[in-house]
Amino acid sequence: MPSARRRSFAVVDISAGVQLLLHERDQHVLCQCQSQVLVYARCGITLVIADGKNFESKRMSQALISELERLVSEERNPKTMNIDLLPTIEVLHKINDEDSGVPAAVEKVIPEIAAAVDRIVGAFQKGARLVYMGAGTSGRLGVLDASECPPTFGVPEGMVLGLIAGGPKALARSAEGAEDDPRQGVKALQDIKLTADDVVVGIAASGRTPYVIGGLSYAKQVGATTVALSCNPRSIIAGIADIAISPLVGPEVLTGSTRLKSGTAQKLILNMLTTASMIRIGKCYQNLMVDLNPSNKKLVARAVRIVMQTTGCAAQQARQALDQTGNDVKLAILVTITGMDVEGARKALGSAGGFLRKAIGEKTL
Repeated sequence: MPSARRRSFAVVDISAGVQLLLHERDQHVLCQCQSQVLVYARCGITLVIADGKNFESKRMSQALISELERLVSEERNPKTMNIDLLPTIEVLHKINDEDSGVPAAVEKVIPEIAAAVDRIVGAFQKGARLVYMGAGTSGRLGVLDASECPPTFGVPEGMVLGLIAGGPKALARSAEGAEDDPRQGVKALQDIKLTADDVVVGIAASGRTPYVIGGLSYAKQVGATTVALSCNPRSIIAGIADIAISPLVGPEVLTGSTRLKSGTAQKLILNMLTTASMIRIGKCYQNLMVDLNPSNKKLVARAVRIVMQTTGCAAQQARQALDQTGNDVKLAILVTITGMDVEGARKALGSAGGFLRKAIGEKTL
């Protein structure tokens, strides 16, 4: 079948009436059979098909191989070609040397990270959610970051969600094939009743994971803010999303093993997204986690120390304040500093929008 070249938006219908948008991509239709359409995009993906069945063909296999050859994350690293010949200490130095360049790659995309943070803050202020979605390592990193938000910042379960291709079982056991169906990305977002106020961050080192592409495309249909996090330039998910974060960490120590530098970059960026967003909605005072949930002995001890550090009081007084406030660190600090009763402090904190500095009456920016 002759190839068809298109500019601007190319639209491919997948199941459930979901439209997959590939922005500014040249595409070539490789084969078409009734409802099955296979499209190869210049920078990235072999799209499967209206009825959800894998359409195996020699041409499809060749297209996928050709596609992977163009990904930075699939290139061979000339610095580690002989790594299998090195002694342990030199192997570790090679890995460490490669890792050392990751923060600089992240630094270059801070403007894009900041744009995403501002959207996330806006969503939180409307009572909406941050939703991560990915497959394999990318999905696990999203779930990890989401799961750490409730104990760290005292936010409710579900305010930050992590979705992984293959579901919860894929966290402990590899289910890499689950990433190949874009409809599963759509279904995952439908199952959580995604709204236009939410923010969806699609995580895929390659930038071509069908599960993530399906999810981001559906999120755009719903009207949600979409963010793409990939480690390849001009990726497919970057073309779909409102905001593209693409740190270029270069080829991996082991070719294609994106749990290494790519995974490190992704983890750093996810840390920044949630930490900065939580700071911006008042979840810290100075550099202290004043909204943490003291859910175990270590965190209870940390809560006591935070009250002591912010107020200058002794440990016994800090414990008494925490007992008074039901282990609410912010309230304990406010009661100790101002002498308010608990209910008065609670109202003051509410009037300050949860910002402890403002409730105390300190100067804010």
